[in-house]
Order: sequence, then structure tokens, then C-alpha cells
Amino acid sequence: MLLGAVFEREVTVAPRARGLFVARAVYCGALLAIIATCWLVVTGTQSVSTAGDTARFGATLLRILGPLQLALAILAAALAAAVAVSTEKDRRTLELLLVSRLTDRELVLGKLAGSLVRVVLLLLAAVPMFAITSLFGGVTMPQLVRLFVVTLAAALTAASIATTVAFWKDTTFQTLSITLFLLATWTALGETLAATRGPDAGAAVSPARAVFAALAPDGGRTLAPFLGICAAIVIGANAVAVACLRRWNVAREQRLPATAEREAAAFRPARRVWRNPILWRETCTRAYGRMLILVRLAWLALFAVAVAGILREAGAPRPDRLAVAIAIIPMALASLVAVAALAVTSITTERDRGALDLLLVSDLEPKEFVWGKLIGVLVVAREMVLLPLATCVVMAVTGITTAEHALYLAAGMAALVFFVAVLGFHVGLSYTSSRQAIAVALGTVAFLFIGVATAMRIMVAFDTSFELQLAPFLAVIVGGAVGLYAALSARNPSAAIAWASALLPALTFVAITGFLQGNSLQVLLVVLVAYGFATTALLVPAIGAFDLLTGRKSAGD
Repeated sequence: MLLGAVFEREVTVAPRARGLFVARAVYCGALLAIIATCWLVVTGTQSVSTAGDTARFGATLLRILGPLQLALAILAAALAAAVAVSTEKDRRTLELLLVSRLTDRELVLGKLAGSLVRVVLLLLAAVPMFAITSLFGGVTMPQLVRLFVVTLAAALTAASIATTVAFWKDTTFQTLSITLFLLATWTALGETLAATRGPDAGAAVSPARAVFAALAPDGGRTLAPFLGICAAIVIGANAVAVACLRRWNVAREQRLPATAEREAAAFRPARRVWRNPILWRETCTRAYGRMLILVRLAWLALFAVAVAGILREAGAPRPDRLAVAIAIIPMALASLVAVAALAVTSITTERDRGALDLLLVSDLEPKEFVWGKLIGVLVVAREMVLLPLATCVVMAVTGITTAEHALYLAAGMAALVFFVAVLGFHVGLSYTSSRQAIAVALGTVAFLFIGVATAMRIMVAFDTSFELQLAPFLAVIVGGAVGLYAALSARNPSAAIAWASALLPALTFVAITGFLQGNSLQVLLVVLVAYGFATTALLVPAIGAFDLLTGRKSAGD
């Protein structure tokens, strides 16, 4: 077979997995809930009496669902491709694949195609949900076809980038963070071209703009250039991965002779270990790979792009706040996802390499392990933590926002960063499967923040009194609460996590309403209360039930 045995196994096993059936049901149910919520918002606050009203509703609904599906497809494809390769490296099974009869092409393309099986099946399951929008009018079949073609092309491109980076880098965190950087750069490049050379140039590069262009009546004009650029990236990335596969993944013991390594170790001075050895290892050793400097340089580049966008608008008579948001939001979201990825992989990597079992039989106390890991994650990811906060200072200095609002932004961002770090750590302890733990942690972050963006989009698209939209959103809030509780209480159900899961979606809705009404202080207070309580609800069980989560003791002990 062209793609090899790796793809054959994946295409045989993946469609039978119970998790995929659950994922398809949840995804289609979420899309249906969004459609019902939008309809209730419109009929409850406006008069829908003509065919033109329903046609406008169908067109607006598609412009809400299309970008949502695109963001989820890109993140899911990149995550699946990155984890599929990184897990093999962490478990030391990639070397077994390299000595098998698989060719380099079969291994690279097989991993790529295998990681896309679940994403493609999810998109196929969503086709009937998107077809519902055509029943309202205002949506044609060519628009739907172009929408799914753009989504598939963007997902394939993201997966190709992630696969190449995963074969290149040594650790899961490096793979995920560099992949996020490249995806954010892809979007930023499209926005730059749109600002300098026009919307068509941006739609030929940026997947977000390509989706909106595909939904336009003349959307075919920019479809071919976008597909051409995606094809070039896919071919180039996979060609590089196939050509460099064995050079990247030669065993490090073969690069340095054993005698030379022992001689170097003999002349290496001994280092003093701190009272908390976990914190010392996280911050003073190369626990996350030798090339972490590339991740830091990537975030400095994102910061430079964000500052350039801020300075460009600072010189205008009336700064465009949307342009400023487009400049800084990709870096902020990428930082949150990267911090969550670092936190969860700090646990899953230890487990895959067998080091976690050694730590559990030592005399480490739970608080030493938990705080050592959390503080170590924040120190290692200091550029991802501090640079988004620095953009708040830049906006205040340049006059884009006031010092008061910049302080609100910085405080809210700091609270969210610590929350996602604790979330990743909690999920890493709760799930024994590395792939499942990473998917749940990053999926929860994506649900919270992409869900927030979708809710804001619905409120703005059907502009009415925001207080009247609470009732239509109740089903989404309840569904989100149930999903959060199911994800966060896998091995350690607690009343605190149940309350946090119930309150977080509801309070997030209150924060969105306050933001759209211009109540910045209200938004900050709600964010601090909601995410502060959720952080405490996850952190306390991580310490108090540490022995249960890690398997030191069974539930009956």
C-alpha cells in the first residue's frame, strides 16, 4: 500500500474506537446546540416573518459555524499529528519503526494520514449539521463545498507542519510550541498581506480569511490560490521530513562515543541540588530538550509582530482596536495553549519514560512535587508568560489603552496563565494515556477560549439586549458544564470540581456580556473569581489526593 502499514493499522483501528463515536456525537450535538441557540436568540429578540429574514439568519449562522469548525479542525489535526509522533519518541518505539521494513516515505506519510483519519471522520459527521443552514435559505451548495474544501486543506497543512516538527524536535513540548508558533505565524502573515496588498492577497494565505472568502458569492476567486499555497506547504514539509527523518532521529548515544561521554562527565563539576529536587530539575537541567532556545526565539518573534501591529495603529488618528486585537490575540492564545501543553507533558513524559514510578517511590511529599512542577513550568515558559503581559504595557505606553485597562488585561492574563498551568498538571495526573491527557488538556483550553469567541460572535451577529440572551444560552452553558466535569473529574470526582465546572461557563457568559457592554472592571472581577475558584478546585485535589491520582494508594486504602 502507498502509505504503508502504519496507515493501514490506523485506518483499521481508529473508526472502531469508542472515543471517536463519543467525539462525533459530542461535536454534532454541540453544532446542533449552537444552531438552536442562535435561532432562539433571533426569534426571542427579533421578528422573523419573511423569507428574507430566514435567509439572512442562515447566511449569518454559516459565518459563525464555518470559522469555528476551521479553528477546531486545524488544532485537532496539528495536535493529533504532533502527539502521534512525539508519543513514539517518548516511549522509545520510533527506533523500532526505523529498523523495520518501513521506508521513510511510508513512515512519514503513514503517520500523517493516520493522524488525519479522526479529523476527517469528524468533518464528515458534521456535514448534515451544516446542511441544516441551507434549509433557512441564503446558503448555496457551492458555498458549503468551498467551506469544507478550505477546512480540509487547512487541516492537512497544519498536520503536515506538525508531523515535520515532531520528527525534528526531541520533546512533545517543543513540538507543540513550535507548531503553535508556525500556525500563529501563518495567520499573522495572511493578516499582514491583507493589510498591505488587499483582502484577496490575505485570503490566498490566511485560512481564516479563506473561509470567509469561500462563503462569499464569488468565493471561487481566491480558492485556487489558497489551495495552491496549502499544497506547496504540504509537499515541502513532507519532503523535508522524508529526507531528514533518519538524520534527525539517530540515537544520541551513536553521535557521542561512550568513552568520550564518560570522560566529559568525569571533568564536569558537581552541582548542588536544591531542597526541592523537582524544582531544581525543571529549572536547572535540560528536562525539556536541548533546543528550547528555539521556542524562546519563536515567542520573541511573535512579540515583535504584536508590537509592530500596536505601533502601526498607535500612529493613526483613530486606532483600530480590531487590528490591535488581531495583532496580539494569536500570541496570547498560543501562549495559553503552550503553557497548558508544557504542564501536561511535564507529567506524561515522566510517565512514558518510566521516571514517574521512580519519583513515586521516593520520599517526595505531594506539595514538593506539585509546586516544583508548577513553578518549574512557569519558569521554563517565562517568555510565554511575560511577553503577553508586556504587550499590555506597550498598549498603555503607546496610548492604545489606558493604564487602568492595561492593568486589568495584565491581571486577567496572569490569572488565565496560572489556570491553564494547573489545568494541564491536573489532567496529566488524571489520565494514564499520554495522548488522551494531552487531548483533554488542550481540548479544554480550546473549548473555553474558542467557545468564548463563538459566544461573542453570536451576540454581536444578532445584536440585541445582551441580558435577554441568557435564556437561549442556557443549554450551551449546561452542556459545557457537564463536559467540563466529565473531563476534569476522570479519576478524582470532587464537589469543588463539580462547582467549578458548573460555575465556569455561566460566569464566562457574564464576563462576555460585561465586556460587550464596556464594563472592564466587572470582566476582571468575574474572571478572577471564576478562574481563581476553578484553579483552587483543581489544585487542592492535586495535592490532597496526590497518592490516589498517581496510584500510590488505591481507592480502598
